[in-house]
Amino acid sequence: MASHQPSFDTGLVRRAYAFGLAAHGDMRRLTGEPFIVHPVSVAEILSDIGMDDVTIAAALLHDVVEDCDVGLDSLRKEFGDEVAKLVEGVTNLTRFDFTTRQEEQAENLRRLFLAMAKDIRVIIIKLADRLHNLRTLEPFTEEQQKEKAEETLHIFAPLAHRLGIWHLKWELEDLSFRYTNPEIYWDMVRKVKKTREQRVHEVDKAVAMLQSRLADENIDAEIQGRPKHLYSIYMKMLRDELDFDRIYDLTAIRVICESVRRCYHALGMVHSLWMPIQGMYTDYIAKAKANGYQSLHTKVYGPDGEPMEVQIRTWAMHRESEFGVAAHWRYKENGDATDGGEAAKSARWIQQFLELQHEHPDSSEYLDSLKIDLFEDQVFAFTPQGDVLELPAGSSPVDFAYRIHSEVGHQCIGAKVNGRIAPLNHRLSNGDIVEILTQKTSRGPSRGWLDFTQTPHARGRIKSFLRKASFDENLHTGRERLEREAQANHLDPKELLRTSVLEEISQHTNFRGANNLVAAVGFGDVSSESVIEKCRQQLYGGKGEQPRKPQSTAARRKRAQAEQGRLRLGIASSDIDNVLYRLSKCCCPLPGDKVVGYITRGRGVAVHREDCRNIQYYTQKDPDRIVEIEWSLPGEADYQMVIRVEAFDRVGLLNDITGMISEKDMNIESASARIGKNQMARLKLVLCTKKPAALDALMREIENLTDVTRVYRVTG
Repeated sequence: MASHQPSFDTGLVRRAYAFGLAAHGDMRRLTGEPFIVHPVSVAEILSDIGMDDVTIAAALLHDVVEDCDVGLDSLRKEFGDEVAKLVEGVTNLTRFDFTTRQEEQAENLRRLFLAMAKDIRVIIIKLADRLHNLRTLEPFTEEQQKEKAEETLHIFAPLAHRLGIWHLKWELEDLSFRYTNPEIYWDMVRKVKKTREQRVHEVDKAVAMLQSRLADENIDAEIQGRPKHLYSIYMKMLRDELDFDRIYDLTAIRVICESVRRCYHALGMVHSLWMPIQGMYTDYIAKAKANGYQSLHTKVYGPDGEPMEVQIRTWAMHRESEFGVAAHWRYKENGDATDGGEAAKSARWIQQFLELQHEHPDSSEYLDSLKIDLFEDQVFAFTPQGDVLELPAGSSPVDFAYRIHSEVGHQCIGAKVNGRIAPLNHRLSNGDIVEILTQKTSRGPSRGWLDFTQTPHARGRIKSFLRKASFDENLHTGRERLEREAQANHLDPKELLRTSVLEEISQHTNFRGANNLVAAVGFGDVSSESVIEKCRQQLYGGKGEQPRKPQSTAARRKRAQAEQGRLRLGIASSDIDNVLYRLSKCCCPLPGDKVVGYITRGRGVAVHREDCRNIQYYTQKDPDRIVEIEWSLPGEADYQMVIRVEAFDRVGLLNDITGMISEKDMNIESASARIGKNQMARLKLVLCTKKPAALDALMREIENLTDVTRVYRVTG
């Protein structure tokens, strides 16, 4: 444990273990083993990646505050302020639930990055804690296992990747894969095991040949065979549309040299020994990845003519690859460490995540921004002076300009990529040299730039500029939207939208003042529905009836005609029958779904799915308005439903899908598509039909289309 750090305080670690053992006492985990086994296992994982004595002591104590009623003051007195702060940070992270609704999930992620910004070791302990929990997940229910595994894949494995801790990342992904797709996982385990003997023979043969060639050139290097982990194989199969039998490079060879010069010399020897595969060489030494990873990657046709991957790096690069930011603690006292530069880089991108909340007050937009910066692949582009900037894949020259400085982005009028004029929506590639053309008299960014910019920073700065430049217009548009929404809810806009009411609401949001709140509605940052609901609650209270706006004779006649066309709904839990109803658009219930009714004010019963998040909120706030209902609807009705399609992008994909929808006699009310990482298309389709029973058949047919990977219904 202390081998890499001469000043490692083993006494501190022993005292932490004794304290944790006494605090947990006879407590046991669901596995049946003593609870102390968990913090000890977490400490061992951290020891393997070379963390310092304070971190390991905190790991041994990380559950005592939450599970044993031990106060932080007691820990501070016994072990010092540094250990106590780490335990406090991990305890706060333990209380997070990343599978909750968007608002709570966004807030939890904000707090997560805030904790990381204070001390990066907090998240490293949490990653080790999550890894051991996944290793011992068997006693939990299948649903709990899947939920924990999906959370790991979406949050913690990408964090391990960004921190460069490969030692943790690969096992987090493989264990999550085991529980999210168990059938595919165990099928791949069997197939990999079946071919293992042959692959070991091929690798041994290749290692011997390369070792001999490097020795002839007096290159002192260690050569290792590295099996690829299962999740990476699975993602390669999805990305390249390959069956397992067509994945040849299941094992890579790693060459570790003493210097960068030796790495390039070794690369030459590899290419002289085996034929390189065109387009399969990447120099991550000259252009390191965002998480600090450096290596030379090449693919060649190996000794038996099959594709084989070779990675070449120095020992320092190898340590950085395995331990990432943790290498700062592992080697900092041996004179062989980084100067904290990689830790500083990590702190910078964490700080960028924290700044996003000021640019994106809306929770869903904040989450989307995080996913772009946290999960997407990176490209590296250069300024004409040779400075390298890292950007999400798909970024444009406008993203590049705003990454340099906000004013450069505002004054951008064009760009040159590799010496040639390029459109502002040009997608940058690794190694591009980008020159931004500016003009001080420029009118500033266009709203159309939002259609192709990728980085949250650029989008936030563009929106901020547009807000200030067109405040009066947004204010007018926002006022109109709020008035329309109030009228649609049969409320009096003049009474509901009084300045005093809006001022009170704005104090509880990120918008200062009534006008800023209304302008945000006009710009699209805030929905008019949410503001009207807050106004109604502020003015009339949660349960009190509010006066409805008097309606003209024409309006009443129009409303009566509309209601005549509505279907009636039986209420199972009361003597009332045949009340007016409407199907809620938040969860789009269909016949056969388990549903619940919410008695609205003046608009009949709103029908929600039982698992709808809104009905769960109403159940807590207005339980007296909740009624049991049943599907007993005469005649035909128009049903709305929302489906999502995930597929590899190809020509004609959307045409094939819309053709199938048309054959089912369904209308497409709206459709949106987004091309994400690895050319993965994500489509959202809002459909309307009088025959909801045809939906299941439609989804099965779409899922059987070539390149479609998943089809599912959105219910909230």
